[in-house]
Amino acid sequence: MRLLCLLVILIFCLFACQDNERTTNASSEPQKKIQDIVDADVYSVTNRKKADGPKILVVVAHPDDECSFAATLYKTSTHLNGAVDIAMITNGEGGFKYSTLAEAIYGRPLSDEEVGRMNLPAIRRNEFINGCKIMYVRDVYMFMEKDHRYTQDTNEILGKDAKVWNIERIQNGLHKMLVANNYDFVFVHMPVPTTHAHHKCATILALRAVQMLDAEKRPVIMASRGHTIGVEMDPFTGLDEFPITKLMEGKPHVFDRTQPFGYKERLNYKIIVNWVIAEHKSQGTMQLAMHKGDQEWYYPFAVNNKHAHEKAAALFKRLEEPQFETKTYGFGGGTDRKKAEELKKK
Repeated sequence: MRLLCLLVILIFCLFACQDNERTTNASSEPQKKIQDIVDADVYSVTNRKKADGPKILVVVAHPDDECSFAATLYKTSTHLNGAVDIAMITNGEGGFKYSTLAEAIYGRPLSDEEVGRMNLPAIRRNEFINGCKIMYVRDVYMFMEKDHRYTQDTNEILGKDAKVWNIERIQNGLHKMLVANNYDFVFVHMPVPTTHAHHKCATILALRAVQMLDAEKRPVIMASRGHTIGVEMDPFTGLDEFPITKLMEGKPHVFDRTQPFGYKERLNYKIIVNWVIAEHKSQGTMQLAMHKGDQEWYYPFAVNNKHAHEKAAALFKRLEEPQFETKTYGFGGGTDRKKAEELKKK
């Protein structure tokens, strides 16, 4: 009888180990079933099978671009039990110029262009996935197109004879993702004239993919822009050469990163943004963005249906809700005894 019990325990442990291995490898191995739908490398970052909140797709050009949306994505996942996916278009190889400090960490002369372009795609993929874990992102889709160089000229990517990205592959992939996952919202960067052409092109391709859907079935697609309180921003209504980038009239929907919480309200969502930024150690100048930006502003595009502002307002109203219980501590928690006694009396 004892031998039989030991055998049962051994079999149970064997299956438990196999299950644990599958869970552990989920974030490092592409999901083959999803790849049958989308021609991209697809990785499961966190298990969001029980997510029943808003479903959001973020479309960005580079690993580290997700930092712009970090606070909104984190609270959507953790407070609203949402499901957030990110589609990243390039492999990030062009980030070698600011990798000097990361050379000691990764043991390679990454600021050398040849070495950087060879090694940064894998390094930045891992940095990106680690940042996504902090935001409780569900899945990431990596198209791994060439990050060729910094430019503001969209013709280098979308021009008639351009061959930097496989536009048809990206466009079809984004469309299939939208159809398969039935998102409520799509977030992209604001395609202002002075931003990187890769950012503008990623936004344009996302807009085209959304436009392919029936108007009433479209997710609300919005452009994000960081805002510092008290600082004026240049107005933007759309790129003249790309009418699809025209914005809807109306005020932006705002996520306030400075929402206070925790003991004595000393914490806020800037901490989450800083954590995500910190994962991108190969990108030295990215680290200088820590603590910057008080708010994330989101503007619906004109390609949305008439309900866009209403749906966005409902989402951001919920994101204003307090997420964490306010706690107080007694004398043993290192607080002032007199104040602790006063709090008890209240």
